[in-house]
Parts: sequence; structure tokens; C-alpha cells
Amino acid sequence: MAYRRPDSFDGLGFHHGRDAPLYGAQWVTEPPDIPGSRNPYPGERTPQHGDEAAGEHGGLKPAWDATQPGPPPAGGKGSLPESAVNREQLSRFAGFGIGLVSLFTENVLAHPCIVFRRQCQVNYHARCLHLTPFTSVGVMYAITKAQGVKSLWKGMGSTFIVHGISLGAEGIISEFTPLPRELPHRWSWKQLAGHLLLKGLTAIVALPFYCASLIETVQSDIVRDESSSGLLDCVREGLTRVLGVGAPHSRRLLPVSSLLAPAALHAVLRYAVAASVQRAALWVYQRGKRQQDSNRSNMAADGSDRPKMASASDPLESYFPELAAAWLGSLVADVLLFPLETALHRLALQGTRTIIDATDGASSILASSSAASPLVLPVNTQYDGFKDCLHAITRKEGNVGFYRGFGALVTQYAIHGALLAAARTLLRLLLQEGAKLS
Repeated sequence: MAYRRPDSFDGLGFHHGRDAPLYGAQWVTEPPDIPGSRNPYPGERTPQHGDEAAGEHGGLKPAWDATQPGPPPAGGKGSLPESAVNREQLSRFAGFGIGLVSLFTENVLAHPCIVFRRQCQVNYHARCLHLTPFTSVGVMYAITKAQGVKSLWKGMGSTFIVHGISLGAEGIISEFTPLPRELPHRWSWKQLAGHLLLKGLTAIVALPFYCASLIETVQSDIVRDESSSGLLDCVREGLTRVLGVGAPHSRRLLPVSSLLAPAALHAVLRYAVAASVQRAALWVYQRGKRQQDSNRSNMAADGSDRPKMASASDPLESYFPELAAAWLGSLVADVLLFPLETALHRLALQGTRTIIDATDGASSILASSSAASPLVLPVNTQYDGFKDCLHAITRKEGNVGFYRGFGALVTQYAIHGALLAAARTLLRLLLQEGAKLS
């Protein structure tokens, strides 16, 4: 039998004695039963003032007989099935895998193409321009056979250092200045100008170390002293070039101040072109996807099963379009700014007494490998500045001289795109097999 609460109950008093025989001597800690404060009927609406008889005629249970909420049963509505958990784990693995493949390809596998492209850009007296991937691959294979596998992976550590310096400088500058590091979804022209200014200042800070990394990248292994070279040589050489100390260079060495404008211009234009192409590609993809989903919805019959659409959590639909758009943006930016990069590399290398590998042809390299030493060439340019470099290349080599080593760039992005497509196909097959097993 349920106890009936006394009429004089206020929820706060100490009830003792004959006036409260049902409660005895105890502190009452339950709150007063305020109408509407609790719903004694789980799953139903709270009864109002005129529904007091619902407990008797409506079949509703009173509060003490109501089913109390508890943990959902195993395998019920509140728990995820094991197949969904496995599918989520596979999706995370697929997203991580395709991102790792893109990062590894861009920074490791593509490095030989970067090395050979830079060597072709600064080799102004070479007869073969290597405008197609076919001639580039042959000479790269000949250099590897003559000097070893490490000859095309030289300077990879210094490139990572330059990337780290650029990221650190960008973070520090954006922290102590109002320049935005990332653009919001709705940006203004002032924010855009500040963001591009930040990219230019970051390129200026990293410029001396970039020049030192460029020397390590194009220098021939024939004249390289492995015993005295270290991982932080890029940092030391960059600081010595800024401070003007250390080993004396040639008089043709240009000061860093004359390279600031070309370096900042190249960095800002490359970022602007790559970001614009990437956003445009993503917009076209999302518009096509929405149109495709709309067509599928229109084709579905009224009241029938919903059309099968790609899950929003599918990593292949979430990550791969962004990676593909970034790949396309970098490709377009590098192709458009290839002449500017050629001039910048020649100016940065002038007066550093750098000796590079011959890039004329595979037959000459293989023939010279049987001699006492392979064929190497010094870099001796005499440009007075950026404008003089552009005029000299146009006058002596023609406009095609700006595109020396363009075939290596095509090879680099072809390898990157092929590995991205292969990784997408492989991971899609793994997801399908995991879905079948679950």
C-alpha cells in the first residue's frame, strides 16, 4: 500500500510525533510534488488538469508502476551493430591511407623529378631542353646508373627543413600581427590582402634557406664531400648568406635583397593560383554531385525505396576530391609559373660556384661514366638582376629557354596522380570487401 502524503507537507520540515505517524522521525528530502514538474508516463504527454481520470479509464500506469528508464538492451536501438563499427574503422583507415599516399608521393617519390628539373633550369648551355617526360626519364636513369641511387634524392632533408621554417615563420608572424593565417568562408578584400601579405613575408623569411637547399639539390655528387656535410648545413649556409660571413663567394653572387621581390612574387602567385583552381575544382565537383543526387531523387518512385547515395562519411568521397583538387591546383600553378621559377633559380644559384650534372643526354652520361669522372658542368651566369635575367634568357635561348626541364614536371605530377588513383581504387576494394565480410 502506498503512503499518502499529509496535507501539511511542505517538503522542508522535520516531521516527528503523533502528527506524522507514517513518516516517523526522519528528515524529508523529497521535493514537493509540483504538477507538471515530472512526467510519470514515459513515452506519453504529461496529463493536464482535466485528465486526472486517465489513470483509471485510460489504462495509464501510475508513477510508481511506470517502467523506469534503463540501459538499452544489447543489440537494440541504442547500440551500434558490429558491422557499423567495422565499417567506421575501415573508413578511417581508408582516409588515413589515401592522405599518407599523397603526402609520401609529393615529398619523397617526386623528389628525383624535382632534382632533375632544377638541374635543367640552371643548365643554360645544355642542348637538350627535356620538354617531354620521355627524354627526362632516360637521363634520370643514366644519372642514377652512373652515380648511384642517392644521386637523385640529394637535398631531401634540406627541403623538409625549409618547409618547417616556412610553417614556423608563418605561425609566428600571424601570431604577432593581425595578418590572418586562414581565410574565413566569407572574407573581405582586406583579409585577402593581409593573407597574401603573410604568404609573401613567409617566403622572404625562408628565402636564404631555400637558396641553400637549392644548392644542395642541384650540386653533383661527384664534387660533394659526404664527410663534412650534415643535415643542418642548409640552416648554416642560409645564415651565412644573410650575414655575409663564412667562405668567400664569387663577385657575381647577388645579395639576398635583390631576390626578395621575385621570391615573394612567385610565392604569392603560386599560392593564389593553386588555391583558386582548387576551390573552383571543388565547386564544380560539389555542383555535379548535387545535380546527380537530385536526378536520383527524381527517378525514385513515390513511396518506394530511397535512392542509394554515397554516404557523407565515406572517406573516398570526403578526402579524395580535396586531394585531387589540390593536385590540380598545384599542377596549374607550377605550369603557369615555370618561367618565373626558372629565373628565380638562376639568380639564387649565381656566384655560388656550384657544379651540376650534365643533362644533355643519356648516351653522353653513360659514355662518360667509363672515364675517370662523369661529365659535370659549372654554373657561370652574369645576370645583373631579375629584369636582366628575363631579357638575357629571351635573347640568348628564346622563350623556350624558360621551360627547360618541363618534362620532369610532367613526370612528377603524372606519378602523383597515378598513385592517387591507384590508392583510391585499392582502398575502395578494401572497403567493399570489409562490407561483404560484415
